[in-house]
This record gives sequence, C-alpha cells and structure tokens, in this order.
Amino acid sequence: MSFFERYLSLWVALCIVCGILLGQALPGAFESLGAMEIASVNLPVAVLIWLMILPMLLKIDFHSLGEVRKHWKGVGVTLFINWAVKPFSMALLGWIFIRNLFADWLPAEQLDSYIAGLILLAAAPCTAMVFVWSNLSHGHPGFTLSQVALNDVIMVFAFAPIVALLLGISSIHVPWDTLVLSVVLYIVLPVIVAGLWRKWLMQKDASGAGLKRVLDRMHPVSLLALLLTLVLLFGFQGGQIVEKPVIILLLAIPILIQVYFNSGLAYWLNKKFGVEHCVAAPSALIGASNFFELAVAAAISIFGLQSGAALATVVGVLVEVPVMLSVVWIVNRSKPWYETNLKV
Repeated sequence: MSFFERYLSLWVALCIVCGILLGQALPGAFESLGAMEIASVNLPVAVLIWLMILPMLLKIDFHSLGEVRKHWKGVGVTLFINWAVKPFSMALLGWIFIRNLFADWLPAEQLDSYIAGLILLAAAPCTAMVFVWSNLSHGHPGFTLSQVALNDVIMVFAFAPIVALLLGISSIHVPWDTLVLSVVLYIVLPVIVAGLWRKWLMQKDASGAGLKRVLDRMHPVSLLALLLTLVLLFGFQGGQIVEKPVIILLLAIPILIQVYFNSGLAYWLNKKFGVEHCVAAPSALIGASNFFELAVAAAISIFGLQSGAALATVVGVLVEVPVMLSVVWIVNRSKPWYETNLKV
C-alpha cells in the first residue's frame, strides 16, 4: 500500500475541511458548478464518479459474469438488507430520534419533513460510489456489477411504493428523469465504455500487460477523483454546515447508526451463510450505502428546496463518503476474523 493510500483517511478529512472553507470563500464559483446539472444530476460530480469507477469496471471480464450465480447467497443477503431492512430500520430510527429523543432541539414544524428525508435517503441503494467502496475492499467486481444492476432494476419498481408506504401517503412523485439518467450515466454508459476499452486493450496485448499498465496509471487518478468529489460536495453544502451545525449533527446520528447497523447485519449474515469475503465485503457496503442523488432530487421535488426533508438528504451526502470509508476499513481489518472457521 502506498503512502498516499495508507493515510487516505487523513486526506479525506483535509478535503472535507478544504471544501467547507472554499465553499465559504468562493460561493459564486460553487454555485456555478452546482448549477451544471441535468435532471438534478450534477455533471462535474458525474465526471469525477466516472474517473472513480472506470478502473473498477475495467477489471471485469464480462464473459465471466455468469460465474456470479455461485454467489447467490451474497446476492440474497444484499437484497434482503436493501429492500426488507434498510428503509424500515431508518423509519424506526427516525421515529426514535427525530420524533422523540431530539424533538426538543429541532424545529417542531419540520419533524415530519426530517423523517421523510431520512426515509427517502434509505429507500434507494447506492448506484455509483459502491464501485469505489468495493474496489477499496478488494470485492469481487463481477458480483458488485451484477448486484448493482439488479438493485437498479428493482429500484425502478420498488422505490415509490416503499416510500409511499413509509410516509403514509397514497401517491408520490418520483423524479423518473433523475432515476433513469443516473442509471444510464453511472451504470450503462461506463459499463459499455469499460467493456469496449478492455476488449481493445486485450486485442492489442493478449497477455494483459497493457491492461495492467492502464489500471496502474488510473488507480491514483481514481483516488484523486474521490478526494475532489469530497471537496465539491462539501463546498456545495458548506453553508448548511456552518449555519445549522446542531441540526446537521442531530440528523447525522440516525444516519450513522443505520449505516453501521445494516452493514454489520449484512456482513454477519454473509459469514453465517459461508460467503467468501470478496463477496461479503461489497455486500455489506452495498447494503449500507445510499443513492443520495435520487434522494436529494426526490426530497426537493416533493417537499421543496428549503424543506427539512431536503436538508436531511443533504446530511446523507455529507456523511456518505467518510462513513463508508470507515466501513471499508472495518471489513478490511476484520478479514482474518471473518475467514476463521468459514465454510465456503
């Protein structure tokens, strides 16, 4: 592991601080960058995500994706966490913390809106950043791609009904343009580009040496893109952090509990079922992370830009990268424990 990777957590912390400071010092620049979007998908962030996930996708031999069927236990665990546990556990945590424990410290008129934002955040599993977390945890790339693709298909049909059920309303406006564009932008197009690029590289050099050289060169670019994404996200939301630090902190608590609970449950279930660590690690990460682009767009669409729901989803954006990096660290460090007495 390089010096840069060894102290990645330090660089992440510095980028968070740098993003907040730059957001305060150059608000006009960040407003311009934030306005560069289509269907609530920010284009600069999309470019950086491409740079993060392409190295991961380049590693995948798409002809061997059929092998992922042998990881059906990991797929089942992830689907169970994403669709039967996570949205409902978040609704419960929202009721416990926002409606009860923290009610006296939060604006009374926004309590329901905050809970709605948390539910929106948990109802859609992450699409793009999962490739980064899987790569950092040495996850099985074919499993990760197949799991994310399956989640995306389910999300098209299940997102609105689950949110409607948990919010107690009969209908909900789903920003379909955001959902479809995000799937195309973060899954379909990168997969096509990576597949064609890999095929071209292998045709030039069947030994795979050319592919390895490209991957070695792109690895630091991928990490740099992750850090720049942090600077952008925290620059966009720096004003919210400075103006409402207590509310941000209180909303972050149920999100943090939810992430660690769901990732821990997925990780433990995979061990109980004898799933390999290279599948259990991305399974835990996919089970815990959120599709914050869709959550933010839905919250703004349904409740408005200045609503408590929109703020709650923004808090999800703020904590997503640091907390998921901590989960990556946990699954990597716990690999010896995980593989003890594991019967695959």
